[in-house]
Amino acid sequence: MTRVRLTARGIGAVLLGVPLVALGLWWRYPGVAGFGIALLALAGAGVVSVLSRAQVAPKRIVRPRTVQRLGVCTGVVELTGTSKRFPVWFDATDSVAGQVVAVDIPLLAPGQQVKVEYPIPTHTRGLLSVGPLTLSRRGLAGLAHATTVVGDVVEVRVVPRVLPVRGLPGGVRRGHVGADERVERGGTDLVGLREYVPGDDLRRLHWATSARTGTLMIREDADPARPHLAVVLDDHADGYASVADLEDAVEVAASLVTVAIAEGHPVRLVSWSGAVDVELPAGAVSADASVVLAALADLKAEPAERASVTRPLPIRDLDVVAVVCGAKAELSGLVLEAGRASVGVVLVVDPVSAVAVSAVGSVVVLRHVKAEGLLDAWNTAVSR
Repeated sequence: MTRVRLTARGIGAVLLGVPLVALGLWWRYPGVAGFGIALLALAGAGVVSVLSRAQVAPKRIVRPRTVQRLGVCTGVVELTGTSKRFPVWFDATDSVAGQVVAVDIPLLAPGQQVKVEYPIPTHTRGLLSVGPLTLSRRGLAGLAHATTVVGDVVEVRVVPRVLPVRGLPGGVRRGHVGADERVERGGTDLVGLREYVPGDDLRRLHWATSARTGTLMIREDADPARPHLAVVLDDHADGYASVADLEDAVEVAASLVTVAIAEGHPVRLVSWSGAVDVELPAGAVSADASVVLAALADLKAEPAERASVTRPLPIRDLDVVAVVCGAKAELSGLVLEAGRASVGVVLVVDPVSAVAVSAVGSVVVLRHVKAEGLLDAWNTAVSR
């Protein structure tokens, strides 16, 4: 759909031309009236010059649809001139999360095809609405312009950055699930049951459940060499000195969870308010990791007055517990939760602290101003 409007210059010409015509006729000054008529005629000619539809075939795409924060996301505009006589000049703007992004489009010659790429800002984590793209064609003397909307509104999900970090510490004992659910040989933990399929090892039959249900059930056990990782992210707004500190905390959580998934560890991510609770079993793949990143992308800072509703982590998740918070967080409850684990670590985004490693009981407390520094401290003090 194309809309034609006068520009500020065109409106000024009309506002000046109308009184000049009126005064010229009233005072019987043909020159003044003629000048006013000329201004009105010029404005009218500007409107007429853009009334006809531009001889151009526009197309707009955005890629990729999922990108890490500060990553590269690109909008592409393809214009094909179908006019055989006159070149066309466009101004273009795209809308990204309510903000206007200018698109520089060169003069489109008759029959020419132009492909213009422009960056989509990805500074803000979350779901961004991109579009529609607006093409504006200027008329004679810039007195009028016609705008055309190109492309639909598309959504781009900006997920947290995943920074390089080492995996979990070795030699961590697994949390006991219960004596009645332990395997007699192998020292592994029961993590699930499934129906028997031909070729399964009969030694892995779960006889109690098979007898109760009448269906042969195979137990799925976790490897004791792959401890659980539980990441607890404090998502309360009053726990952070700034919004940037919360972004760093989210990226620390995303990086720890991603490396644990890549190494085949069972993972649980939970926010301190309870808004996010995602659990992935051992052997999860990259597609499962994207679920965690999507949950973190949509995570919002909870208001200060909202009380924490997170339940204590179950025993099976208490191998390695990493609590991520800000400098203003109430550390007592967070340290207490981390202290229940075999390895408990609290990572604090502190805007006034350099690298600092301390301990509260058995819990290691790491402080740094940026996510990269906290993960480096994790590599040094935890994952050795």
